[in-house]
Amino acid sequence: MATETALDKRERAKSPRKKARSSNGFKQWGPGLLLVSPSLILVAIFVYGLLGSNVYTSLQNNHTAPQISGAQPVNFVGFDNFAALFASADFQHSLVNLLMFTVLFLLGTLILGFIWAWLLDKPLKGEGIFRSVFLFPMAVSFIASGVVWRWLLNSAQDENASGLNRLLQMIGLGFLQNDWISNAKFGVLAIAIPAIWQLSGYVMALFLAGFRGIPDDLREAGRVDGANEFQLYRYIIFPQLAPVALSAIIIIGHMSLKSFDLIMAVADQTFYQTKVPAIDMYNFMTVSDYSNAAAVGTVLLVIVAVLVVPYLIHDAKEGAR
Repeated sequence: MATETALDKRERAKSPRKKARSSNGFKQWGPGLLLVSPSLILVAIFVYGLLGSNVYTSLQNNHTAPQISGAQPVNFVGFDNFAALFASADFQHSLVNLLMFTVLFLLGTLILGFIWAWLLDKPLKGEGIFRSVFLFPMAVSFIASGVVWRWLLNSAQDENASGLNRLLQMIGLGFLQNDWISNAKFGVLAIAIPAIWQLSGYVMALFLAGFRGIPDDLREAGRVDGANEFQLYRYIIFPQLAPVALSAIIIIGHMSLKSFDLIMAVADQTFYQTKVPAIDMYNFMTVSDYSNAAAVGTVLLVIVAVLVVPYLIHDAKEGAR
């Protein structure tokens, strides 16, 4: 009995402490949770809820206007829509176009952005003017710039040449005239030209911030150790710029995967040469084929997730160190 009484006393002594600890814990995180709860609810409904609804629609046979209005039944068909999409030559063409566009878009913006940042990192008079000139295209909407680039990339040649073809003709490079967006195989690569022009300045700003973030002591230490300029960049500067380059790849990569407005402005949804999955999704929506449109959206979501999620995991691990 004495032993039980002692245990009871210890339990009674612990109980108020647990209650106090629990109460203090809620006081610490409770107000913060209440403060962000409206945002959490909205994100849960309008982001993840709608993503879930999109995925569910992609697993149905909702392909006609009567089905949308409820006049005809909608059935669950599983992955049939995805199988039909990937078996379609048109959708395969869109995926190939997307791959070509993304690769050229990435390479162009990274190379030009790095070169411009490297030049501006040197002591240069009027640096602010050059920086503004390089960044200005990013302030223009894709629709507005697309209207101009539609004229520049027209396919008229020789005596009827205009736009870039006329410019090439005037400077003695007429042999470089081509069909641009009308080219059957590589028309989508022409769309990458305005995209590169518009976002190279943004990548330049990222790299320039990376250059300016490298302490001068590191560079001086490398020179004192006998490193030449090539070795200085290879062993000191490039490793320091690796996180910046990774961020640029993720940002530009996911933007290219979702490209829609620029392509619609330069070409339009009827151009087979410049068709990408986002255009396919729009075309399906215009004919009330909700399930195939949702399936294309789901494919794009998976592609973007494959690109972005590993970066987020890597960034979280780096932040935890």
